[in-house]
Amino acid sequence: MKAYAEMTRDELKALARELTAQYREMQGKDLKLDMSRGKPSLAQLDLSMGMMDVLSSNDDLTCEDGTDCRNYGCLDGIKEVKELIADMMEVAPTNVIIYGNSSLNVMYDTVARSITNGVMGNTPWGKLDKVKFLCPVPGYDRHFAITEYFGIEMINVPMTPQGPDMDMVEELVSSDPSIKGIWCVPKYSNPQGYSYSDETVRRFARLKPAAQDFRIYWDNAYTIHHLYDNDQDHLIEILAECKRAGNPDLVYKFASTSKICFPGSGIAALAASPNNLEDIRKQLSVQTIGHDKVNQLRNVRFFKDIHGMVEHMRKHADILRPKFEAVERILEEQLGGLGIAQWTKPKGGYFISFESMDGCAKEIVARCKKAGVVMTSAGATYPYGKDPHDSNIRIAPSYPPLNDLELATELLCLCTKLVSVEKLLKEEKLPKRAAAPAEAAPEQNEA
Repeated sequence: MKAYAEMTRDELKALARELTAQYREMQGKDLKLDMSRGKPSLAQLDLSMGMMDVLSSNDDLTCEDGTDCRNYGCLDGIKEVKELIADMMEVAPTNVIIYGNSSLNVMYDTVARSITNGVMGNTPWGKLDKVKFLCPVPGYDRHFAITEYFGIEMINVPMTPQGPDMDMVEELVSSDPSIKGIWCVPKYSNPQGYSYSDETVRRFARLKPAAQDFRIYWDNAYTIHHLYDNDQDHLIEILAECKRAGNPDLVYKFASTSKICFPGSGIAALAASPNNLEDIRKQLSVQTIGHDKVNQLRNVRFFKDIHGMVEHMRKHADILRPKFEAVERILEEQLGGLGIAQWTKPKGGYFISFESMDGCAKEIVARCKKAGVVMTSAGATYPYGKDPHDSNIRIAPSYPPLNDLELATELLCLCTKLVSVEKLLKEEKLPKRAAAPAEAAPEQNEA
């Protein structure tokens, strides 16, 4: 298939007319599809319905250590659930605090606590003239929303397939004491689906921050969210690596069961060093007497152990895998070789990152919306909603039924073609007519 940049102006004009007719036909289908968020599908939610039956009014709601889950107590979680979540997070139970249903809530609280009370005896951020955060981009919009809400200045750090640009991270963190943190989704990152390399994790653990209260916000949201049994990404465990590097207090590690069981009724957790946990528990003891222990017990009795959780995630993968593969197949069939788009092919997580030509993403998303498909807003994967290239679009394949997803992806491809052609027609460098055939090159033997 001929790349668009190699077409003459006349060829592009003819193509634009053809694509416009196809787009109008698509508008006539009266589509109403939503691909804006990474929500589990109804079939995925149904996988956990058995959780509603593991407890009844006739059941003993007492833990192994005698704790009555109906009553107050257990500030940082019941013993059984700490063991389950610790296995999922690949840490010791003593390094874990169990919270409510949302890890995003825990991250918000962690930033808020740092602003009002500081980190381990350091000056509260709210009393400082300037507080900054590093933000790998493209990244998770809700992370950026937290730091923007608190007036924290955000600095873009480019992502690579191995993780954030660590040369830039090391230079900034070591030279600027106003930089207090960095957002990280280290495994199957949002939105690109990249996993940090061993070298990247080790360099994180060996950072030498100018600020004593600098922390890595390690949001391991997709820790067991694989698409394939035999082709999975693996991470070096960051807490252990920080301890080996002599930086045990450098990281807060977040996780939850939100995309494992019910997103609205899962379990969130934070893992950190003993020093960090002591600091956090002081605030937590004022904030609450304890989180929902009945829900904690429900999760333990449903999953039983990490092996039950892994088997449960295989069922999720069986639902998600065909959707990711369908998106990747249609993108390749429709856009491969045209030179107008690139996309990632993750092995897990919830998103595919799509890169259009510079200056096209907002218009592509707008055209999709006009034809009945709602995508994540262009620019959402950057702080302040400002993508400097206007090129990144986050594709969320999980929620729509497969047939709807295929139709939505076809529309995305059509809009990408149309907007790209219109952009190229505005440029001045296109040939006015096809070039004369080049003289045939002499044949060469294949290596």
